[in-house]
Amino acid sequence: MTVVRSALVTGGSRGIGAEVARRLAGEGYAVTIAARTADTLEQTAQQIRDETGAQVHPFAANMADEAQITALVDAHAERFGGLDLLVLNAGTGSVGAVAELTAKHRDRMLDVNFRAPLTLIQAALPLLRKNAEADPRRGAKIVALASITGVAGEAGLALYGATKAALISLCETVSLEESARGVSATAISPGYVDTDMTAWKHGELEPSAMLPTADIAEMVLAISRLSARAVVPNIVISRFGDQLWRA
Repeated sequence: MTVVRSALVTGGSRGIGAEVARRLAGEGYAVTIAARTADTLEQTAQQIRDETGAQVHPFAANMADEAQITALVDAHAERFGGLDLLVLNAGTGSVGAVAELTAKHRDRMLDVNFRAPLTLIQAALPLLRKNAEADPRRGAKIVALASITGVAGEAGLALYGATKAALISLCETVSLEESARGVSATAISPGYVDTDMTAWKHGELEPSAMLPTADIAEMVLAISRLSARAVVPNIVISRFGDQLWRA
C-alpha cells in the first residue's frame, strides 16, 4: 500500500502559496490549502486538481483567529492522520516609518506574521512528529516564508521585518528542540517576489525585477527532499543587480 505524503500550506489561494501547493501536488503530495476567502481558495484548489489529479482540500481560515487556526490543523489531521510538510506562507504587511506605525497595523502584523505561525507549529507538531517517526529517513519539515527584511532592515518596513526576524528565530529554535525527533524548520527569506502583495512597489520596481514565485516554490521542494539529518536554518534569496542585501 502506497502511503500518500501530505502537506498543509497557508496563504495557499494565490501567489507563492498557490505555486507551492501546485508544485507539491505535482510531486504526489495530498495538500490542504488555507486562506481567508473561500471562493478564491476553492478555485485554486480546483485548478490544481485539474492540472495534477492530486488531492487538494481547501479550508477557509483567518490567520488572526486562533480558533480557526486550530480548526485548520484538526481538519488536516482528521483527513490524513499526520503531516509531512507544513508551509507557513500566510502573511501581511504595511509600509510606514516607525514613528507612524498604528496599533491596528502593529497588532495585525504580529497576529498574522508571528502569532499564527507559532500557533500552527504548536498545533501541528504532534502530526509532524508522528510522520517523522514513521519515516525516520526523511523526517518531517516546516518551511516558513520570511523575508530578507528579517535579515537586513529596510526603511519603511520596520515592523514587517521585525516579525520576519522573529519567524526566522522561531525556525532555528524549533529545529534545536525537534530535529532529534526528525522534525526541522527552515525559513526562506526572499527579496521582493512578484505577487499581489508587492504590487505597491510597481511604481519604482518592475515585476520583471522581482523574484518569480516559481523560484520560491523550487526552494520549498528542495527542502522537502532533504533527509532528516539535514537542518537548514534560513535561506536568503536576493534579487539580481548591484546590491546583495536588499529587498
